Order: sequence, then C-alpha cells, then structure tokens
Amino acid sequence: MILSPFEWTIAKRYMLPGRGEAFIALVAGISFVAVTLGVAALVIVMSVMNGFRAELLDKIVGLNGHAIIQAYGGRLDDWQQILKRVEATPGVTHASPLIEQPLLASFNGRVEAILVRGNTKPDLQRLEQKRLAGSFADLQPESGSVAIGSRLAENLGARVGDTITIINPQGRSTPFGTVPREIGYKVAAIFEIGVYDYDNAYVVMPIADAQTLLLTGDSIGMIEVTTVDPDTVMETLGPLKQQLAGRAVLTDWKTINASLFEALAVERVAMFVVLSIIVLVAVFNILSSLIMLVRAKMRDIAILRTMGATRKSLLKIFVTIGFVIGALGTLGGLLLGFVFLYFRQPIVHAVEYLTGQNLWDPSIRFLTDLPSRSDPVEIVTISIMALVLSFLATLYPALKAASTDPVQVLRYE
Repeated sequence: MILSPFEWTIAKRYMLPGRGEAFIALVAGISFVAVTLGVAALVIVMSVMNGFRAELLDKIVGLNGHAIIQAYGGRLDDWQQILKRVEATPGVTHASPLIEQPLLASFNGRVEAILVRGNTKPDLQRLEQKRLAGSFADLQPESGSVAIGSRLAENLGARVGDTITIINPQGRSTPFGTVPREIGYKVAAIFEIGVYDYDNAYVVMPIADAQTLLLTGDSIGMIEVTTVDPDTVMETLGPLKQQLAGRAVLTDWKTINASLFEALAVERVAMFVVLSIIVLVAVFNILSSLIMLVRAKMRDIAILRTMGATRKSLLKIFVTIGFVIGALGTLGGLLLGFVFLYFRQPIVHAVEYLTGQNLWDPSIRFLTDLPSRSDPVEIVTISIMALVLSFLATLYPALKAASTDPVQVLRYE
C-alpha cells in the first residue's frame, strides 16, 4: 500500500478540493469531526469507568483489606491463634483484628446511625493520610477519643474537640429491662476516605475501647487480611479456608461487593458497544464523502486511466484519502479525550454552574470526585477499531473508482 509519488500527488490534490468543490470539502470535514467526537467519547467514557472501578477498589480494599475472616455468631474468641495462622500463610502481607458494629451517635440533639470500627494502632496510623483535621496521635486506648468521617461530622455538626455520645442498645440488664449503654467520646480527628458511605457512617477508635463499648471482653469481630494480589485472594487463602471450615467464614472483597462490581462490569461492556456505534456512524460519513468525491471526479479518473493509471493505483489513491481522514479523526479524538479527562473536574463544575444541577452526587456515585484511569490496552483497541472501520469504509468507493471504464465516461467528450 506504499504510494508512488504520482499516486501521492493525486491523493493530496483530492484531499484538498478546489474552489468549486467546497461541498465535498465540507462533507469530508464533517467526517473528520464525527470520527474525532466518536473516538473522544469512547476514550472519555471508558477511562472514567475504569477510574471509577479502580478508585472504588482502592478505597474499599485499602480500608477493609482483601478478605475478612468472621466467626459464626460474630465473635472470635481464639483469634490470636487464628491470626498467627493467617500471618504464616504464604502470600499474606498483612492481617489484623477488627471490630465493626452498627450503633447510634448523638450530638446536640442530632442522632445518626454509625458504624463503630475498632482498629489496632498500625491500622489507625494508616488512616493518618486521610485526615482532614485533628490528630490520630490522640487515639490512645482508654483515652476516650475517636475519629469520625467528614460527612458524619457535617450531619452531627461536630468538630474536633467536641464530645459525641455513642449509644449501644445492648447495655446493662436491670429489673426494668435493658438499659442502653451511652458513653461520651471526644472527637480527636476528622477523616475523609472518599467513599460516601464510609465518610457518612464510620467512627474509628482503638480496638480496646471498642471492646469496652460493646462489652465483648477480649474477643473480636473479625480479622481483615491483605494479600499480594487482590485478584487471586481466594487462591492464596484456599488452604486457610479449609482449616477454618466450621469455625469461621472467609469472604473476599469480590463477594462482599459482588453486586456493585458486577453492575460496573456490565455497564462498562454496554457503554463500549453503544459508543462504538457512534464511531461506526462517523465512518459512514467517510463512505458518503468518498462516494461523492468519486462521482465528482469521474471524468478526471477516466482521463487518468487513458494516461496509463492502473486500477491498482486508483484503488490505493482513494483508500488513502479515506484512511487519512479516519486516521486524523482518530488522532484528534485521542487528543480531545485526554484534554477533557485532564480538565474533567473543572468541566463538571462548569456544567453544574450553567445548569444548576448536581452532576456528581457522592451519595449516589459513592466517590466524591469524578475519577479517571486510562487503560493503554483499551486506548490501542479503540484506535485500531476506528482505523479498521475507516479502512473498510473506503473499499467500496475505491473499488468503484478503480472499475471506471474511460470509454463509457469519455464517449461524448
């Protein structure tokens, strides 16, 4: 498909129509813009969906680990032995005891549902990078201090230094019934994970304080496990799952968040198919512009044939014209897509300002910001798809031009 100087000269001449061929140039320009917008739409949507999945996975797995070991009944009494066994399992990088319990919190008459989370000191230190205010250094056992999510702080109206009351319905038994356990805790820090549900409910404290609040003694609720590769966590923990059979349940992050990530996977495939149709429609514009060009240049093609131009040369000329339009449109789409992704957050804010609508509600989207992560393999796949469709669209008009009979065209000239 390498063009000779003669073929390249004719191709350039036809790609830049003269004064009397403005309409053909307009149709070719529309084809270029259509391919650009189609490719840009694919790049933007797929990158945003990849970013959404990756950010959600990083935040969920980063806080909860790759797997959870939970006893039947919610209490692990011999958790020290199980923890040693987990840490000795090949492929496990981190394991720590954990307590999680849904309770209630009140402050200045406001009551909110919360999720109390008792962590070890190393796990509390990992949350330091998510801190918005206060200090995690104040979260010491028996200090009566907690850290709360940013949106929970907004809902309660609490700030660093305020004292919130955590209510445990399973309190003391008295002759008059069960009296809820109410304990005041000082807010030592406010953090933001970036996942709405976490920031709206989590109250973090040392694990010893959580045991005291929940009256669980030395037992814990679960053990969180982090492995080398989150995608192969069940293969890594397979032997451990067999050892714990009948005593505890081992659940990985895929099972815990199965409905969410399955919905993302289905939506990702559906969006790729739908947006690929946009690229296909754009390619039909290339087909129509080439057909118009061949019709307009029928006399020129016949003269070229009488001057010795072969059918192969004409085929290469018109394939090159359409393919160049598709290639330039693909390149333009990639550039437009990356520029949009780079300025995505200001663009979202601008559209929200103009329309007065909240386009990215964290309570619905889980994440606080519009994420983006481009997959090089997908970018290459999108580019190849656009180029292949552009090439296929050139074949019919190019074959039509190559099959022109100069005798029939020039009979009455």
